Order: sequence, then structure tokens, then C-alpha cells
Amino acid sequence: MNYPRALLVDHRLAVPVALAAVFAAQCLWFVGTQSLTYDEPVHLATGIELWEHGHVERWNDQPPLARLLLSAPILTSADRWNLHDDGPTAANFWTFHVRDPDQLAWRTRPVNVALGLLLAATLWLAARSYFSELSATFALALLALSPPLIAHFSLATVDGLAVVCFFAATLALVAWLRRPSWLMTVALGAVLGAYLLSKFSAPPIAAVMITIAAMTRSSLPWRTRMVKLAAASCIGAVLVWSAYGFQIDAITFRGGDLSGPYAPAHTVVVPLSGMAPHTMQVPAADYLSAWGGVVQHATRGQPASLLGETRRRGGWRTYYPAVAILKWPLLVLLIAAVALVSAFRQRRWTTDFVILFGLPALYFAIATTSNLDVGDRYILPVYPFLLLACAGAYRALEGRQWLRPAVAVLIVLQAVDCWRYAPDYLSYMNVFVPSDRPYALLSDSNLDWGQGLIALRRYQRTHSSEELHLAYFGGVDPAAYGLSSIPLGEHDCATGTVVVSATHLAGQYLNDPHAYRWLLEYPPKAILNHSLYVFDAKACVRAATTIGK
Repeated sequence: MNYPRALLVDHRLAVPVALAAVFAAQCLWFVGTQSLTYDEPVHLATGIELWEHGHVERWNDQPPLARLLLSAPILTSADRWNLHDDGPTAANFWTFHVRDPDQLAWRTRPVNVALGLLLAATLWLAARSYFSELSATFALALLALSPPLIAHFSLATVDGLAVVCFFAATLALVAWLRRPSWLMTVALGAVLGAYLLSKFSAPPIAAVMITIAAMTRSSLPWRTRMVKLAAASCIGAVLVWSAYGFQIDAITFRGGDLSGPYAPAHTVVVPLSGMAPHTMQVPAADYLSAWGGVVQHATRGQPASLLGETRRRGGWRTYYPAVAILKWPLLVLLIAAVALVSAFRQRRWTTDFVILFGLPALYFAIATTSNLDVGDRYILPVYPFLLLACAGAYRALEGRQWLRPAVAVLIVLQAVDCWRYAPDYLSYMNVFVPSDRPYALLSDSNLDWGQGLIALRRYQRTHSSEELHLAYFGGVDPAAYGLSSIPLGEHDCATGTVVVSATHLAGQYLNDPHAYRWLLEYPPKAILNHSLYVFDAKACVRAATTIGK
């Protein structure tokens, strides 16, 4: 029977659309079951401030694009949510009291879910272009069952946009090198501008991209190429400037140690000794000032935890490799590694592929040099390129009779692995990590970012006779979720039901990293949301267990 061409196209798209729906469904499941995480209230409050006043006073530590997008759905009802910072509490640097946090999540987090679907479509189209339609669908299936992507595209945070923009900017660079027309030049500049506005890890990578475009062989005359790259750079710069309302303000540049005290606002520390302070007017001063602060933060570091050890300023060069191995699905890592090693051995590295996989490798290498060891979300922009490599592995084996049954088995295994943690995708670790003590390996946004309050609310409703003593790591006041609890500081002691966040068991942000380890004398009677540990403390044995630690 002859079918209309349109129906054949729809038939071929049915599986990719179904896989995108699987991804979106898991994201929405996450949205409804996970409480607001540590950074979300800050991003939303700052986004509202940007919409209303055009600048940020306190939290100028991220470019504005993601914050503007995430807060747009609540702009007309900003007063309803009462996003008010009550200041630091215990080991938390801020504590927000939020009115109706459940509905706030449903209003804002779907923006990031939409960005996740955009990433899925971009990955599928790119894999189809470089390899084949079946290999693209295989990569999309792995994406739909990837807990790291599901988690970070279900939160009202900036990390999802950074993933999309880095992937899109790399693809745009390769497309421009293939066909450096003026239309592609404008597109490259626009994507680079969006990337620069997504996260402050972008400026050095964007500079490398322009350098690659300038140095790679091309049919264009050298002068024409430089003119077009200058135009693309100007487009990107103007987009950044426009996001700051075409601001021109004074910036003071002074020499100093980047690991020293943080520079005040509109001051950029340059790592040169003896450099006299120099003040000048610059466009997008808030962007430059904030980027300087982030560079300083990355040099100074912050408290971090890895494999049972805590450091006040991080600084492990093995941190992000260990995080990737522990947090990212082993099947994806193995398939991508086999594909890349095979391509290298067979010398199938074209210019396109060197860029497509060299840039994420550079990104990962730069991350390892940072002292900012805060979670796999910082290296997540590398992950889509692993999926692209998996598509390449499928294409290399396409035509073999055993391939489709083998792929079906792999997808089933990936689904089972993903669902071990569902819907607590943020806490996901691979199958070799003990599910009862993952805090002994990683913490913070790798495991426990404050997302367990909804699960704790369910627990309290079914155990209403128990008085809860709570040591919570998160940016939201637990009372906002209707919880009644007694705060348990790191120097306090309690008997009865004691609930401790996994990050506090790891001790990452505590003055005494062992402060809550006395509770490990008792086996946890429940682990909620893979992130909150419930103990029945018979006696206060804190003093006895911390002496000599």
C-alpha cells in the first residue's frame, strides 16, 4: 500500500516524539515530588529584581538570561510568593520563607523542562545529520533515561540553559566552518551571545571558539574571515550588553591575589602584584564585575566533600572525574568511551569531530583546574557530547543483525538503572554506590540539595505523634512546606526522631564535619528521598562519639 509522504514522516518521528514525552514526564514527576533546592529561591528572587529594576544588588554571581526566563511566569504575581530571604541559619548561607512553594515550583520549573526538550531536539537533529536517523534515536533514548539531565532540567536553576547553549554554540561553530555565509555568521554571533549570558564559565570557551574559527583552514580569504568573525563577536557582545540595558559604568581594576578577600562590587582583581588601581567606564559593567568575582570564587574555592574527606576550599584535581564516574550512567560512559577510542584508533577524526569532542574535553579540563568543587552540574555541558558519541557507536555498527536486539537490551538496562532512583533523580549514583551511605562519597548538589522536604512532609503526616528534630541543608524554611520541627544545630543534641540531611552527615558545610556522626550509632529507620536520614536516637551520645575525631 502506498502511504502519503507526510504520514511516513510522522511515522518516523513517532519514536523520537515518544522518547521526548518520556523525558518530559519524568521531569514533571520530579517537579511535583521534590522541594525547592538550595539555589532556586535565589535565582527566582534575582530574576524578579532584574525584571523590575534592571540590575542586581546582592546576588550578581550569574548572567541574567536564565534568571529572567525562569522568573518570567511569576513576574505579574511576584508579591504572592513572598520570596523573602530571612538570612543565614545554622550551616545555610541563606534561608528563604516562601509562600506556597509547591505552586511556585509548578510555575517556574517547567521553563527548564522546555529547555530540556530543546536540548533533546537539538541532539536528535545533530546526531541524524552526522550519523543516521536510527543512531539519533538511540542517543535520544539514552537522553530520556539520563537522571543527571532529568534532574537539572527539572529545577529552576541556571545549569540547564548552560548545557543547551554550550551544545548549540559548538554545533553553530562547526556549521559556520562548513558554510561561513553571512547568515551563518549572524547565527553564530547570536548563539555565542546566548552562551555568554547563560553562565560565567562561557567567556574563556567562547574565546577559544573564535580562535578556532580564525585558525582553521577555510575557503574564505583571510581578511573576509576576520571580518565575519569580528561581526559575530560584535553581535554576541551587543546581545550581552543589551541584557544589561546597555549599561555603562565604572569598574576598578586592581592587582592582587585571587585567593584573597573578595573584591567589592564593581572591582575586578587582576593577578598582578604591584598593579595600581585603575578606574574606567566600561559597557555591561555588572557582567564584567560579576565574572571577575566568579573567577576569584573559583580560585578561592569553597567547602567540598569527596570520598569521605572534607576540605574548606575544595581543590581536588580528581573531583570532577570522580563525580562523572559516580554520577553519570555507566552505560553512557562505556559506550561513548568505546566510540571515541575506536574513532581515534581508526583515524576517523575530521575537523568537525575534533571540534565536537575537543571543546567538551577542554571544558572538562578547565573544570578540573578550578577549586570550585560543587557537583556534576558544573560539568553537565559535557554530557550531551557523550550521547552524540553514543550515536556514533550505533552508526559504526549499523547493519549488523545483532545490533537492534543488543540496543534493546541496553535501553532496558538503562531504564532499570534510571528507575532505581526515580523520581529522586538528583540523588542518582551508579549501581556500584551503596544506596544507604552515598554521603560517604559525595554530597551537596550531587546528592542532597535540599530537595527532600515534600518527602519529609509525607513522613510527618503518617507519624504525627513524633516530634521531629531537624538538621536540614537547604535554602527554604521547612515551615514553608507545613513542617513542624525543632532545628538541631551542629552543637545540639536530641533524643527521639532526628532527621539529618545527607550533606550534613557528610559535614561539607559544618564547622565540625563530624557534628552529626553520633547519630550513626543508630541505624536509620528511614531514608527519605535518598537525601534525608531519619534516626530514632535513644540517648544523646554526641559528646562520646566526637571526642578524638
